[in-house]
Amino acid sequence: MSIYVGNLSYEVTQEDLTSVFAEHGSVKRVQLPTDRETGRPRGFAFVEMGTEAEETAAIEALDGAEWMGRDLKVNKAKPKEDRGGSFGGDRRGNSGGGYSRGGGGGGRY
Repeated sequence: MSIYVGNLSYEVTQEDLTSVFAEHGSVKRVQLPTDRETGRPRGFAFVEMGTEAEETAAIEALDGAEWMGRDLKVNKAKPKEDRGGSFGGDRRGNSGGGYSRGGGGGGRY
């Protein structure tokens, strides 16, 4: 299970998060998603601790705590939702309908 950490400063690093969460147990992994265009952190992270008891201790200690000028939002991460929806389509959100750019359509140009 993972811990979701929200409302993070955009200046935060993986090392910063590891340091803070290590006060509550062993940190197995820190994932700090970044914006594709700017490369800067998106303001949230996921932290995996060694045991569920350590996760619980970290959540209780850090949820609502002020850190780097912000009030943290810390809770158990929810499983990633399937974005496929009931309308079909692929994982990129394409509906599968519409027009094709490929050749072989037989149309005149």
